[in-house]
Amino acid sequence: MTIALLLFLFPLAYSPGPGNMIFAANGARFGVAATLRAMLGYHLATWGVTFAIGLGLGGIVAAAPGLGRAMQIAGAVYVLWLALRMAGAGAAVAGAQARVLGARGGALLLLLNPKAHVIIALMFSQFLVRPDPVVVAWISTVFTLNNLVAFTLWTLAGDMLARQFRDEAAARRLNRLFAALLAGVALWMLVA
Repeated sequence: MTIALLLFLFPLAYSPGPGNMIFAANGARFGVAATLRAMLGYHLATWGVTFAIGLGLGGIVAAAPGLGRAMQIAGAVYVLWLALRMAGAGAAVAGAQARVLGARGGALLLLLNPKAHVIIALMFSQFLVRPDPVVVAWISTVFTLNNLVAFTLWTLAGDMLARQFRDEAAARRLNRLFAALLAGVALWMLVA
């Protein structure tokens, strides 16, 4: 089951999405080490939400379509806010007061992304016959660790790309590119 689950999750976790783009952008802006708190928050929230949905709590959101739409709008607004902050950023310099996305921001990114919840529910519909807490915990762990690897790779890629853009003008161009990508992700979150 684990190999089939990983094959199912691979294109979902490694393709560009809200989380991957935000972590690539944060890796570019602040480096890998500075994103670790955000990754911790995101992936603790991922495991908790995945476990809860696996035990059937996702039915609450499914039964209240207005709640899902409100989460979708809030998530898109949050990602757009992150994009706007990045659009005006320049090169990262020692002592700069730019704020890195912390653990709370990472958790919010997952909590306000109903598309992630849909993917999780779809995953359980394919790989869970009955809501056994041990199996739900295993699937939740595999899902979370797979996402952690994907996000780490995107963060490393952003960091490596940013090394090529350390002067102020080049850094502004890179930040605007990532901001545009994040704004596109926010729009995608609203319409898809």
